[in-house]
This record gives sequence, C-alpha cells and structure tokens, in this order.
Amino acid sequence: MNKHYINYHLMYFMLLVAWLQVSKGKTPVIAIFKKNGEYKHAGSVVAESKCWSMLKGGITIDESGPAELYFESEDTTVEIWVDSVSLQPFTEEEWNSHHEQSIHKTRKGAMRIRAVNSDGEPIPNATISIVQNRLAFPFGCEVEKNILGNQAYQNWFTKRFTVTTFANEMKWYSTEVVRGKEDYTTADAMLRFFKQHGVAVRGHNIVWDDPKYQPSWVTSLSGNDLYNAVKRRVSSVVSRYKGQLVSWDVVNENLHSSFFESKMGPQASYNIYALAHSIDPRTTMFMNEFNTLEQPGDSASSPARYLGKLRELQSIRIAGNIQLGIGLESHFNTPNIPYMRSALDTLSATGLPIWLTEVDVQAPPNVQVVKTLAPQNHNQFESGFTVVLVIQACAVAGVDANYFEQVLREGHAHPQVKGMVTWSGYSPSGCYKMCLTDGNFRNLPTGDVVDKLLREWGGLRGQTTGFTDADGFFEASLFHGDYDINIAHPLINSIASHRFKLTSDDSQPSQFVVHV
Repeated sequence: MNKHYINYHLMYFMLLVAWLQVSKGKTPVIAIFKKNGEYKHAGSVVAESKCWSMLKGGITIDESGPAELYFESEDTTVEIWVDSVSLQPFTEEEWNSHHEQSIHKTRKGAMRIRAVNSDGEPIPNATISIVQNRLAFPFGCEVEKNILGNQAYQNWFTKRFTVTTFANEMKWYSTEVVRGKEDYTTADAMLRFFKQHGVAVRGHNIVWDDPKYQPSWVTSLSGNDLYNAVKRRVSSVVSRYKGQLVSWDVVNENLHSSFFESKMGPQASYNIYALAHSIDPRTTMFMNEFNTLEQPGDSASSPARYLGKLRELQSIRIAGNIQLGIGLESHFNTPNIPYMRSALDTLSATGLPIWLTEVDVQAPPNVQVVKTLAPQNHNQFESGFTVVLVIQACAVAGVDANYFEQVLREGHAHPQVKGMVTWSGYSPSGCYKMCLTDGNFRNLPTGDVVDKLLREWGGLRGQTTGFTDADGFFEASLFHGDYDINIAHPLINSIASHRFKLTSDDSQPSQFVVHV
C-alpha cells in the first residue's frame, strides 16, 4: 500500500493521473480516497514490474476537508511505487465548457446557404427555416414485445429514437426454450416494425456468459453436446439476422462470468466471436460489459482488464479482420463522472467505436444533490479552495433524472462515443431500474431529460430560423443530421425548398446556392 495526504476544500470534479510500478510480476492497483472513514474508489490499473503504467481516474468532491489517497493491491507481497501524481480540479462550469468545445468539434458542422434569384443575384433578408428530420447521432431506448400493437407506445417511441435493443426477445432463452424448437416469431415481428420506422436494431445477444441466463436445458450439457448446441445457436441467430442489425453483443458480460469457458475451455469466447464474425463479417461485434464505467472498484471489468480481453479478440483473422466495438452497459447508481471520462479516454485510445449500451440510473435512497459556487481560478488548487455549498434534498426521481442527464451529457460529449441506448423502455410489469414514461406514455422526469437533450441536439424536428444578409448569405452551426430547408423571398410569394445531410465527414462548411 502507498499513501499520500491531501488537504482540499470543496471542488466539483477531480481528475487523477499517477504512474505506478510494482516490485514483481503484474497486479491490479486501485486508487482510493479516504475521508472521514469513507472510501471512494477513483480508478485502477494493472501495474507491472520494470515499467511504469499510467493510472487515470477521478472522483466527484462533495465536501471540504483533508483526505488521504491510497494505492492498494490485493497482493500484499508486492511493493507499489508511485510517481508524478497529478490531481486536476474543475468547476462545473469548466467541465461543461469542455463538453461544449467537444460537441462543437465532433457533433456539429457549419452550413452556409446563399439565396439568389433567377439571374443569380443575391436575395437579402430572405426568411430561412431549417428543420432537422433525423439526428445523426444514434440515440435510443431498449424495448420489449409489448410495443407491438400498442399505438400510443409506438408513437411516443418512434418520435424520439433512432436505435433500439430488444430486452429479451433475441436471447437464447427466448428463442429456444425447448431444445431443437426455435421460435423467432416475436423478434422477427419487432425487427419488421422498427425497419418500417427507420429505427436501427442492436443484436442482443448471441450468448450470455452468466450461468443464470442460459436456457434451462443448456446448463446440464457438457463436452461435444454443449459445443454443438452453442455452434447451432450462433449459426442460427447470426445467419437469420445477418446484415440487418447495426451491431451484435456477442458473449454478453464475458469479464464477470465464464460459463462457456468453464465448460468449453479458455478459448470459448474467442471461438464464439470468430464464428459469429465468419457468418456476418460486415457487422460490428461488441464486447458488452458492466461496471467498466460505473464502478471504479470493480477490478474484474476495469478499463485495463477490458483492454486485455479486447486484445485477445483483435487477433481473430477469419473472413478478414474482425470489426470490434466497445459496449459499456452504464447501469449507474451514483455516477462518478470524472472517472467515467477517464475510463472513456483510456478505452478510446483503441480507436474502436464506443457505445453506451444500457444506460440507466438508480440513485441510492436519501441521496442529496450538491451544487457548488465555483472558485475564481482553478490554479488556486495548491493552496486549496473555499467554495460555498448549496445542498438541496430531492425526491429520488429527481435525483435519478439529474444523474441520468449527467451521464448522457458525458457520453454525448465524448468524441469516441458513437451511440447511446438507455435501458428504460416501458413495461407493464415494471422497468428494470427506471422508466421514461408512465403507463399512459406521459413523460416522467427522466423522460423529460430525454426530450430536453433531444431538443438541444436538434432532435424532435428542431427548427433553426433566420434571415439572409445583404449578400444573400445565411450561416448556421448545426448538429449532424438530415435537414429540410425552406427559403422565402422577402418581396414575392416564392418559396424554395432544399434537402441536405450534414455529416462528420464535412470538414469544411457545407455550402449551398438556392434559387428562390
């Protein structure tokens, strides 16, 4: 164990970077802050001997006073050496400013329109109306089969989302309850419905590595019998939906569970990925896991452990290099937003697409929302901060919604996050952790968060209006997506329409000349 003493006054977000080495072998090392007998995990790394490894993490500070920073390992026989510890504090305003800069760079593009008449002369003061038809950033919600035939639910859902995941209907325990009797009727019907409405579907999942979530007849199988059953399952579901899905979750929660490895050997998940890829080589194969973002203290699925497993899968060379994706479930209690950003940064170094695949929040009871008045200069860190606290007790639903918004904003602002799906679809029997609506499809506070963010991001048919300048030009910064534009002549009853797509590939402003 290695211990450091820190005296801080209240700060809102704190990023931690430290370089670590151990005296022998390799072992996970966890960074922990201790204050008033309470321990907060801030990050972890697999440290090695004879080379330095970077630990990147963070915590949210919610009260003033001294604290101790520990670096610990379960292996008590190793010495831990720590160098170049850096703690970088940020106010809420500074943190949000980073969001805005990142969003402007990665999620938005510039558009320039010039309105001219039939002679090519500019038209000043023409009225511009731009409506976004579809948000480019994939944002969606998980659903169950109860959406079929429920018009109110269908209207609410398709108005908002461009991607979905079936909660259970594609899973092995749903499609083959009895061995040899496959039934894809419900999954097929759901896929048809979403295709008709232009909603992409994630394939969830091919197999699940947790023994609790196998078809009842599978758990007693072993040897060639299990191998043949798994091979048949992979071949069946992947062949059936080949080329129709935006991605596959292949061996679900493979870092926490090992049902197939325990029965088929250590290469079981590798072989399942390879088989799925050989059948559907153009669809991205995701490694879907929980607690990589949610719990810094869960060493089983830390970013370092996740990357180690990912490197094994990257060696698959069947039907060309495998297209891999990073699936982070994101089932939060109280989110540690600085750690979340640090973990995303670590994983993004792979260059692979990252999706938040099952986002929800269930705050513990009696949680308080803490708001801070920021210090004037974050360089004051050396001598500490003095910050005024305003603490508001909130209903649990309000706390959940507040944290839910923080998580979605953090994911959307990160340049390597390519899509997000919430795990909050309506179910008459109750949602998993949280719902977005009530049974009449009226928004709950969490649903209001979704609508608020969609409006910010240009969704829900967001509209931008204005007038051309003296030279007939109109410029706007818009979120990537599909747009309709109407230009009305200021003097005559003439309206011109144009349709365009703004994408991340548009490094230069998109320019249009429209005759009115």
